[in-house]
Amino acid sequence: MALAIRDVREHDLDAVLALNNAAGRSILTLDAGQLRYFFEHANYFRVAEIDGNMAGFLIALREGLDYDSPNYRWFSAHYPQFVYIDRIVIANAYRRHGLGRIFYSDVHSYAEVRVPLLTCEVFLEPRDDVVVLFHGTYGFQEVDQQKMGPDGPQVSLLAKDLPSFAYVRDTWLEHGGLPDAPWLAERELPHGSGSQRRAVGERRS
Repeated sequence: MALAIRDVREHDLDAVLALNNAAGRSILTLDAGQLRYFFEHANYFRVAEIDGNMAGFLIALREGLDYDSPNYRWFSAHYPQFVYIDRIVIANAYRRHGLGRIFYSDVHSYAEVRVPLLTCEVFLEPRDDVVVLFHGTYGFQEVDQQKMGPDGPQVSLLAKDLPSFAYVRDTWLEHGGLPDAPWLAERELPHGSGSQRRAVGERRS
């Protein structure tokens, strides 16, 4: 089994959209325009391929975007720097094989050289104890709870401290930036999208 984790490409978007909208009630649906926002603005948007097949994806955002998610807005109001995991989706055929942990390890590596905090939320309505346990064993702690709108579900807002960030900040970020290495490179956003800041509807991780 050959596994590759790589940045999303434009030709992946139809498959990503189909995978997202087939994921069930724990993942909010997307339309093509909302997915395009992520493609143009998400700092971390990677897909997993297994033997050439789309197996899953994870989308995460830095602070400072005009993203109309109540959970992203909560973290924006409380923390100056963070990476927010908006959503992770694994195809049914590849669940229970550790791909979620691989993705979380990858986004952790991305975040810890850039920010002091990795954040996300989990649904409490309906509550999935496997998901709650997964995040707890990965070092996330609850920092608050809120409802996603008047009629939305209750969610647990989670954050994980990234202690390596202080060393990276003091050694590199305050002295010219990260080393020029492929694994440290930022995702290349579509041309011209960096200045496009527009809001989209509520999403989840």
